Amino acid sequence: MNAHLLIVLLALAQAPPPGPVRYTEVKQTGVRRMIKLTGTVRSATLSVVASEVEGMVMKYPAHEGDSVKKDQPLAILRTEMLELQREATSKQHAEAEARLKLTAINLERARGLFEKQVASQQDLDNAFSEHAAWQAREGDLKARLAQTELAIRLSTIRAPFAGLVVSEKTEVGQWLAVGGPVVELMSLEDLEVHVDVPERYYASLNLRAKAQVTVDAIPGLHIEGVVTAIIARADPGARTFPLKVRIGHQGGRIGDGMLAQVSFPAGESYQATVVPKDAIVKQGEASVVYRINGEDKVDVVPVTTGEGVGAWIVVTGDIATGQKVITRGNERVFPGMAVKGESLEYALP
Repeated sequence: MNAHLLIVLLALAQAPPPGPVRYTEVKQTGVRRMIKLTGTVRSATLSVVASEVEGMVMKYPAHEGDSVKKDQPLAILRTEMLELQREATSKQHAEAEARLKLTAINLERARGLFEKQVASQQDLDNAFSEHAAWQAREGDLKARLAQTELAIRLSTIRAPFAGLVVSEKTEVGQWLAVGGPVVELMSLEDLEVHVDVPERYYASLNLRAKAQVTVDAIPGLHIEGVVTAIIARADPGARTFPLKVRIGHQGGRIGDGMLAQVSFPAGESYQATVVPKDAIVKQGEASVVYRINGEDKVDVVPVTTGEGVGAWIVVTGDIATGQKVITRGNERVFPGMAVKGESLEYALP
């Protein structure tokens, strides 16, 4: 065996085996351009809860920052006077009911006597008039009793919806007039993002279009929202149009006033080269993908990223449809490294 062949065999014996990786083929697909704008999270429901009756605040269980359920008491007014009024009206109503029953009996008796020509028309008219008077009296007292009962129930001021107490508007011992504010209540069940859209994008906006939302304070959180309102009136100074994107309930993780990034499609679709987002490797400010060449070795390819398409992302650079980019194991490869690849499929949206 000559020396040169021996050196080659020794080099092959010492070479590491190919590293295992997963790869995905580069694809071509239709993509719509995305507009990305900054917005602010707002509650779709923010209300100052007011009292429907007047009275002195006896208990005030609601405090700033409290989460409350629907119908949970926010304030309780003193009801002693109302309860006394209910008792008195109830007794008067009971008397009126008894009188009404008696006049009904007398009216039937008067009708019978009138038909037998024993009683006069005047006697019948008097019996009818007395019955009608007590009927009206009983109805009036019944209504007053129901009104008092309602006032007692409304003296416990309850949350009209589940939410967060933003601010207190009264205190124990304070007199509340009808319509007097109790708390400012904000719902976190139905959040929306308010965005000011530059006029150059206005023609691209579509009601009920889907939008992707991320929140600056919560990295990694991705929410699919829906455009629910496009206000067709521009701010005269900024030339922007208000837009609302509904994001629903997020388990209390998102607060009113947080900054959010909103991306939504605009314009016609176009054909683009895409790779899975898992193929992108950041190197400082640059992005690269690791490609498996025809010799099953690794090439590093700088790319420029564009719109996201589900699990895929648009790229431009020295890369073509059908080429293999590493999507698993790309954190441990290097240019020229021999690899053993296994296919990994990603569904296109």
